[in-house]
Parts: sequence; structure tokens; C-alpha cells
Amino acid sequence: MNVKLLQKLTEAHGVPGQEDAIREIVREELKKVCDISVDSMGNMICFKAATEKAKKGEPKKLMLAAHMDEIGFMVKFIDDKGFLRLQPLGGWDPRQMASQRVIVHTKSGPINGLLGLQTKPKHMLTPEEANKPVTTDSYFVDIGMDGDTAKKKVRLGDMVTMDRTFQQMGKLCTCKCMDDRVSVYTMIEAVKAAKTHSVDVYAVATVQEEVGLRGATTSGWAIKPDVAIAIDITLANDIPGIPETDHVTKLGEGTAIKIMDSSLICHPKIVEHFRELAEKNKIKHQMEVLPFGGTDAGGIQRLHGGIPSFTLSIPTRYVHTVNETVHSDDVDASVKLLARYIEDAHNGDYSYK
Repeated sequence: MNVKLLQKLTEAHGVPGQEDAIREIVREELKKVCDISVDSMGNMICFKAATEKAKKGEPKKLMLAAHMDEIGFMVKFIDDKGFLRLQPLGGWDPRQMASQRVIVHTKSGPINGLLGLQTKPKHMLTPEEANKPVTTDSYFVDIGMDGDTAKKKVRLGDMVTMDRTFQQMGKLCTCKCMDDRVSVYTMIEAVKAAKTHSVDVYAVATVQEEVGLRGATTSGWAIKPDVAIAIDITLANDIPGIPETDHVTKLGEGTAIKIMDSSLICHPKIVEHFRELAEKNKIKHQMEVLPFGGTDAGGIQRLHGGIPSFTLSIPTRYVHTVNETVHSDDVDASVKLLARYIEDAHNGDYSYK
């Protein structure tokens, strides 16, 4: 695994609608193997033409989609004492937000901040106060400035992201926003690794997935692919306190071949195609049924009267926290399987009779 690239991607900052830093990383990695363009929403389309002639007619269009954005916030209010209030961007669990450090990304540069909870210290709380539910609106950001200074430095709409760095623990890798930078990594490495293919590949680093699959839907409409493969993380709930029936996937058991989530039922013939390729190439894999959550494939599937769509997943612990964790072997397996699929995609027949 290219640890330096994964670290670079996960430590970069980009909430929905402000994915500029990640676009530049993708551009740098794929500019030598793809023709690159950016659409009006900010989706980066990396086109790699078929290296071999199709058996009949023009090459089919294979769209890959991995989203660049991370869950985060934007500034929605600055009070007279200099404290910032936040608009969440993406699905935050308020229990996971306490006592974190953040970065406020201003026009003049980043500012360090503390994510605080509007509450008394523990030793002053009454039982009733201690049991009061916490919401995202219960939080504020302290940037150590008075009101006038804060209002000069910070603008409404400025991006706020969690301040966490990459860490390795044996074969586990942890950082903020493995969702979905580990999938951007997988897409980049698979496109590089696929040496010969008879399909035109459109590897799209999409925007605004965390607020409604928006970038994938617009780019999918423009590309009009014959087949769409999203790459995203999925839940690995293999931790204490969660019954095995709810694990969904497990770290170290391989890449995850998605059967369904709440945004789509993956095309069963593509599911079978991926399963057969994994077995043929002895790539460690597991099957995934995710009761809740969605991916870019759910947005693309509904376009142009229906597009055969599927998601390849990377098992991840502690999703939508600052400690999203993956296993390096699962990441490598995901890269390998996706590369083999790119090379074999022309053999897929996903029609119904």
C-alpha cells in the first residue's frame, strides 16, 4: 500500500462544495495516465481511453465514482464574544464531537479552534443536566479571539474541519475522512494498475456526496455510462458491544462486494461478476448487506432510464468519527479487485431478458 498517498489524501481538508485540495491531489496522481477535466460542480473527470479495441462497435463507457468530500461544517454565525456557531455538512453523531480540535479555513489562512459543548463542567452538573440530550447545535468553536477580531478574520460560510492526523497501528490505518479518501486512493491506484482494457474509463472524483450524492448524479448524467461502479467505505462493526449479526463487515477479511444498501440494490449480474473475479484471482473478499447508508451508485443508477450500478466497499471501523480505521490488506484487495474488473469489464453482460 502507498501509505504516503493515503496519508496525504486523508489529512487534506474538503467539506461538501469545497473539495479544492483533494482535486489537486487527484490531478497530480492521474495526470500522466488520464485526460483530466473539471465540470461546473467541481467533479474531476479523469478519462482513460480503451487500450484495446472493442470486439463490436465503440468501447463501452465505464464510470468509476469516489467522493472527495468529508463531513464537516461551515460557519453560520459569529457572536459578539468571538465564538462561532456551525452548520453541519453531513451526518454527524453529536456524541462523537465532544472536546475535538478543529481548523477554521479562512480566506487569509487556517485558524486553530476548539470544539466546545454548551454545558457546565462535569462536577457542576445536576443529574437532570447530565442526562440532557446533546445535539449538533449544542456545540460552538472557540478560536481565542474577541468578537471584533473574529468577525474580521472569519466569514460566514468558511469551512470548518476536524484537526486529526494520520496514524498507523500495525496493519490498521486511522485518520479523519477515510470516508471517502481511502476510496479515492483505491480508484487512483486501480486506474494506474489496470494495464489493458477494452472499455473507456471515466474515473470521477465526485463532490457533495455527503449531502445527497449530488456530484455523482450530475457527472453521471453528463457521462451517460454503460456501467457505473462506486467505491466507498462500509461499516465494520466488529468491535465490543455489537452483536455479530450487526457487524456488516470485518477488518482484515478482504474487500467488500456490496449486495445492497439503502440507496440501491446493486445490479445482481455485476455482483456476480465481481464475485467471480475475486474467486478467480484469489482476492480475499466478503459480501456486504448494509441496512442503512448510501453511495454514489445510488444516484447514478436512476439516470437515463437506469444504469447498471454497483459499489465496491472498503470495510471501516468508527465511521463518521475522527478515527475512521481501515486494514491495509483490505485496501490492497480493493485496489486489486477493481483493477481486475477494469480489465475485464468488457466481458460483462448486464442485460435482462
